[in-house]
Amino acid sequence: MIEVKNIHKTFGENHVLRGISADFKEGMCNLIIGGSGSGKTTLLKCMVGLHEPDEGSVIYDDRDFTRMNFETRIEIRTEIGMLFQGSALFDSMNVEENIMFPLNMFTDKPRKEKLERVNFCLERVNLAGKNKLFPAELSGGMKKRVGIARAIAMNPKYLFVDEPNSGLDPKTSIVIDDLIQELTEEYKTTTIVVTHDMNSVMGIGENIIFLHEGQKWWEGSNKEISNTDNQELNDFVFASKFMRALQKNK
Repeated sequence: MIEVKNIHKTFGENHVLRGISADFKEGMCNLIIGGSGSGKTTLLKCMVGLHEPDEGSVIYDDRDFTRMNFETRIEIRTEIGMLFQGSALFDSMNVEENIMFPLNMFTDKPRKEKLERVNFCLERVNLAGKNKLFPAELSGGMKKRVGIARAIAMNPKYLFVDEPNSGLDPKTSIVIDDLIQELTEEYKTTTIVVTHDMNSVMGIGENIIFLHEGQKWWEGSNKEISNTDNQELNDFVFASKFMRALQKNK
């Protein structure tokens, strides 16, 4: 489990996160949702150490990440898998090299073992045999799956995913959501997904944190979200459905 306690983050005069506290549960797809500028990605970056919170704590299974120095954070970093928005593959590396990158960085295993792990991860995301392709040769959905393969290369306890369906068609988005859910259940990972996609919310949102103006405004499951009387959440859900309907009718 990951706990965030009273997280604040400012950039200049912009107070982005305002005392957020939440628990992200093991073996579940935990979703962070909210409108643009609500603080979703900033919270995720504070949780993985890409931003340092001005106040508060991020705790990984009773280990206070925010109180650690760079060296002592390495153990937790090796337990984290991350799928960035846009996949963030290295253009100069082929698929195999991209997936092997964290293995080269954090382990001293023989190349044969690393290659076996790469091939296992490719099979797991249904891309077996695509080792030598470069990112420019991949579709958007394939890039996401390679990004997921790289994220699980270290067999992480914690999986962070930032806007996994950004730029994907609805059919491919469902494939990515299903894959994230399968991996979460199979490996009992603590998975945190930042998304604005209501299809993802209703499909895999077992534990949902809704942010509004930098604060935690609502928490619950996808089964509870349709029955809430939280006005801001209802406005967000309605706006998301309305925009999807407009895009579908174009």
